[in-house]
This record gives sequence, C-alpha cells and structure tokens, in this order.
Amino acid sequence: MGQRHRALVIALALTLVGAGALWLRLRNQQGPPVFASGNGRLEAVEVDVATRSAGRLLRVEVQEGDAVQAGQVLARMDTASLEAQLLEARAELLREQTRIATARSLVEQRQAQRRAASQVIEQRLAERDLAELRFQRSSQLVRSGALAREVFDNDRSRLAGAEAALSQAQADTAAGRAAVAAATGEVLAAEAAVEAARARIQRLQSDIAEALLTAPISGRVQIRIAEPGEVLAAGGRVLNLLDLSDLHMTFFLPTREAGQLRLGAEARLILDAAPDLVIPARITYVASGSQFTPRTVETSSEREKLMFRVKAQVDPALVQRYASAAKSGLPGVAWVRLDPAVPWPRHLQVRLPAPAAP
Repeated sequence: MGQRHRALVIALALTLVGAGALWLRLRNQQGPPVFASGNGRLEAVEVDVATRSAGRLLRVEVQEGDAVQAGQVLARMDTASLEAQLLEARAELLREQTRIATARSLVEQRQAQRRAASQVIEQRLAERDLAELRFQRSSQLVRSGALAREVFDNDRSRLAGAEAALSQAQADTAAGRAAVAAATGEVLAAEAAVEAARARIQRLQSDIAEALLTAPISGRVQIRIAEPGEVLAAGGRVLNLLDLSDLHMTFFLPTREAGQLRLGAEARLILDAAPDLVIPARITYVASGSQFTPRTVETSSEREKLMFRVKAQVDPALVQRYASAAKSGLPGVAWVRLDPAVPWPRHLQVRLPAPAAP
C-alpha cells in the first residue's frame, strides 16, 4: 500500500511538472498583443446658438431633445427697436439724396455765374484798353496845347474807372470759383452721407436678419439656456446643440499598442449602460506625441507610463439610424484590433439593437 501511494505521488508530480513546462512553452510562444482596450466616454461636438447683438429674447421655437436641421429657425429676438431705427435710416437716406440734388443744382448755378463773370472780364479788359489808348492820345495832345485840360482829366478818370471795373470783374470771377468749389464740396458731403445712410440700412437689415437664430448644424437640442423675455448681451447663449455627426470615444493606449494602430482601423465600443451591445467604430485619430495618462482615465498600464490619445468615431450613418438613442457622455470601453488578419472574438462581434419602428 505504501509503494502504491508513493507511485501515485510521483505520477502526480510528473504530471504537474509536465503541465508547468507546457504552460511555460506556450507562454514563451505568445507574440505581441492582438487586441487592446482603453476606457473613455462617448463625446460629440457641442455648438452654442448665441445672439450677435444685445436684445430681448422674444420666442424659442424648440424644446430640449428636439432634432433640428441646419438652417432651421430656433429662436427669435425682439426687433421692434431695430425696425424703428431702419425706418429712421431710410428717411435719412431720402433726405440726403434730396440734398445731393439741391447741391448739384447749386453747383450748376455757381458755374454759370463764374462763366458770366469770365465774360465780364473780357468786356472790362476791352474797356480798359480803349480807355488807356484815349488817355495816351489825350496826354500827347494836352502837352502840345491842342486839347483842353478838362478833356484830358475826363480821359484819365475814364481809365481809372475802367481799371476799377476790371479789378471788380476779376474779383467776381475768383468768388465764382470759390462758390463752385463750395457747392461741389456740398455735393461730396451729401454723397458721403448717402453712403453712410445706406451702410446703416444694411447693418440694421443684417441685425434684423440675425435676430432669427438658426441652427448652424443638424443635431439635437441639448440645453435651453435662455427663456423668452430675458434680456441678453451681445453673444448671449440661447441654446446648446449636440452635433451627432461626430460621435466618438477618446481613450488612451500605451506606447506599444498605439505604435501598431493605424488610422481607419476597426474598433468596438461597449458602453457601461448597454454591456450587451457592441458598437462598431473606426480609428480617426492617434496622437503624434505621447503624454502622461490623465488621472481621470483608468487603464491597465501603470499611470506613470507614457500614453497616446486615440479617437474612435462611430459611423455617422449608424448614428443617424439610431439618432433617438444616441447620447454623449456615456462611459465605456473601446477595443481595437492591432492585427487585421485576426478575426474579432465572439464577445466583440457587432451587436446592435433593432431600429425603432417609424
């Protein structure tokens, strides 16, 4: 009985040694990891719908959770004050346009007066030349005694009068040029005022158009930040939209796994809220530089090890298909396949819920 017992112990020992040797051999034959995972949260781009100008919020057309399309009117600002300013600006434009017509008419009048003054100068020149010629003749005749002194004095007086009339005509011509310049300046000022009024009208029309707050993207209303009746400053937020066209999970992988990962590689997402579902995704981003793992991220690697940030995006068509159930902020695990030749294991095969009936 003792010998049989010893033989059984020896056989059991040999079996354990063989099993240990087999395990060591299998372990040594293992290659690099084929799958890797990291924890993260589903994220989507958030877009705020805000006012461009200060004003009172008149109406909000949507509720939280509503699906919206790009260009859809979401809210309206009170535009009563802007519309009154627009009427005022249009009246100002009409006034300045009338002012332009008046100023141009005045320019034509001043130009006519200047032309008339120029003609007067020519007449006064001729009169001065004639008076000067008569004065010269009178001077010769009075010296020879052939002309009365009284006639000579009259000719001299006539010459002085002609020179004075010429000077007056020249002064009138200069004044006419100044008047034309002043009238032209009035036209330019009125034209500038017209352009300013038109610019003000365009700005007010733009402000009125911007008072209709439209959706910059197609997505879902996440938060109603402001309510009708509130007075908002310029840039005041009214709604927060969620852009589900870029639903993704950001997670971290250590150097070895991140170095084998390629853009476009398949990924699988498993959410804590739905552990029985496996969501397909693709790698759209791998950080070009490593960083220390943030404290808020849990990985199987040591925290002090350098990690690479990775982004796995869900197909937008798939998100659209399950738009009513798509949510951001849900925690989960992202799995990546480092070797495309290796099939996904059964527990990572795609499993999606049946789409809701229309």
